[in-house]
Amino acid sequence: MTTTAPASTRTTLDVRSIAPRDRHPLIFGKFDALAPGETLELVNDHDPKPLYYQFKAESQAEFSWEYLEQGPEVWRVAIGKVGAAPAAIPEPRGCQCNH
Repeated sequence: MTTTAPASTRTTLDVRSIAPRDRHPLIFGKFDALAPGETLELVNDHDPKPLYYQFKAESQAEFSWEYLEQGPEVWRVAIGKVGAAPAAIPEPRGCQCNH
């Protein structure tokens, strides 16, 4: 069971008036700006299921996905940032064998 985040840790983003080509980059930008434990409440004019699969494929952070309203005219989804993105591991430079 998924719990709903308190209003103080929730950011609402209504993308219904945003051009479709601009929606996903905007949504990912807002999500990336969240701290772990915060939630982005997405308001959309269609089921954002393809976005869920894009999050699974591309998001570096753990996320939760909870439908709050499922159409037929408005869909609301709470997308929670469960954990931070893993820290980048620096690539070794030069020889590391200590010879």
